[in-house]
Amino acid sequence: MLPLESVPNFSEGREARTIDAIGAALAAHARLLDVHSDEDHHRSVFTLVGSEQELVEALLAGVERARELIDLRRHDGVHPRIGAADVLPLVPIRPEDLERARLVALEVASRIGTDLDLPVFLYGAEGRGPAFFRRGGLDGLAERMAAGELRPDYGPARLDPAAGAVLVGARAPLVALNVNLRTTDVSVASDIAGVVRESGGGFRGVRALGFELPRRGLVQVSMNVEDWRAARLPEIVARVAAEAEQRGVEVAGSELVGLLPAGAAADAAGAALGIEGFDDSRVLELRLLDEPKLDSLP
Repeated sequence: MLPLESVPNFSEGREARTIDAIGAALAAHARLLDVHSDEDHHRSVFTLVGSEQELVEALLAGVERARELIDLRRHDGVHPRIGAADVLPLVPIRPEDLERARLVALEVASRIGTDLDLPVFLYGAEGRGPAFFRRGGLDGLAERMAAGELRPDYGPARLDPAAGAVLVGARAPLVALNVNLRTTDVSVASDIAGVVRESGGGFRGVRALGFELPRRGLVQVSMNVEDWRAARLPEIVARVAAEAEQRGVEVAGSELVGLLPAGAAADAAGAALGIEGFDDSRVLELRLLDEPKLDSLP
């Protein structure tokens, strides 16, 4: 049985000791594959794999450490957030394991609410993605809770003053991809994000925002590509570059947040090389993983 993946996002991207402490808490229970930290976003994205129980214990430990070390009242990153442990996605490596991921998400959410006394919202159902809960920031969320519009699925019906709330859900693998632009005019990034995201008539399954990166003197088109088969990565990047060129702005480079699904990497390679009909079935290592193991040769 393949492990499950989790990609928890914590609201700390600058203090190395805090990032390391959260990473150590996670790694004590599951395999930590990657850490991506960004000072402008003031956010770190960790990539874990493990069994159901390993991920439950890892995420609980990570959230507990984040609650001890992160105070949102002193947070000034450009990325929207409602929690020190902002969002905890559980991700199946194969589509048929989505139900396994959902069950783990429910256990994680319940344990955070009960053991750590933090409010937990389940995201993903009925169009309620993370952006739905982040609307208006922490103050807006507190007002919606006070008005009875929103109630946590687990935990207390109040925000923690320092740690806020936690979003937990199960989702399919996605690609988190940023394209940085050589300008300080954030309206350029916001305009291009509006062109490429699905809600603006752009690529299907693409969510995009424009951010200023003041520490780097750049702006960024930050994207979640929720279905890389429907929206091919080279085409998205090419469209961002074309839109930037029309506005007289150069692309400074692209960033991958977390790890790239093998199928998405194969698709991007096929597109870049111009190989007709290329997909992950043409990648040696992926074919070997799919083939049944033989005990002996004939």
